[in-house]
Amino acid sequence: MTQQTSVIVRLREMILRGDIKPGERMPEAELATRLGVSRTPVRQALPALAQEGLLVPAGKRGYSVRAFTAQHSIEALRLRAVLEGFAARQVADRGASPALLAALKACLAEGDAIFANRQLQEDDELRYAEMNARFHGLIMQAAQMPLLESLTERCNVVPFTAPLSIAFSSTSKERMFDFLFYAHRQHHSIVQAIEARQGDRAEFLFREHAYTQEQSQTLNPELGAVMSVRSDAS
Repeated sequence: MTQQTSVIVRLREMILRGDIKPGERMPEAELATRLGVSRTPVRQALPALAQEGLLVPAGKRGYSVRAFTAQHSIEALRLRAVLEGFAARQVADRGASPALLAALKACLAEGDAIFANRQLQEDDELRYAEMNARFHGLIMQAAQMPLLESLTERCNVVPFTAPLSIAFSSTSKERMFDFLFYAHRQHHSIVQAIEARQGDRAEFLFREHAYTQEQSQTLNPELGAVMSVRSDAS
């Protein structure tokens, strides 16, 4: 991975996690310092993120994070569920390879370890988010449908929609634990359906899985505040 690609990935993740808020400016110098790189890869990354729809022009040469409404997030999440459900159906009907099943089960084991203590630890947000993104990505890639993968990525640029976008509220960690634990149990069910070549069931479970993520967003008042901002560019 080149440095420019790495910067794009890191900035994208920061935006999708809500580390950089909608409407917030993206100053090159500050971001370069934050990422520990020179300004050049940051300057090259910003237009790429604007092309993805995450940033909008601000001023003569600057950019700010594009703002979305909560409804945009919900619509993108529901559409992503349809696309990923279709991908899971294709993988299940075709038959998953041993390598894919092993990789999915590794994700299950990592998630199980996160929830083993029955409470969320400080670094669990990032651990779960990365595992969740890897789980969803494995299934999408296994479908071997580039157009489907591209459409899913377009949904994922809407903040708090991508599998990486897991946010824990400090005021509701107990309730968030319950929701995320349930979501991970759904991961187990999805893998079981794929392994059993139950395409219909795998597709249904993915749609239900997205509904769980949609419900978990309502538990975090910070997300509601962020998503309440409207953008004229939307």
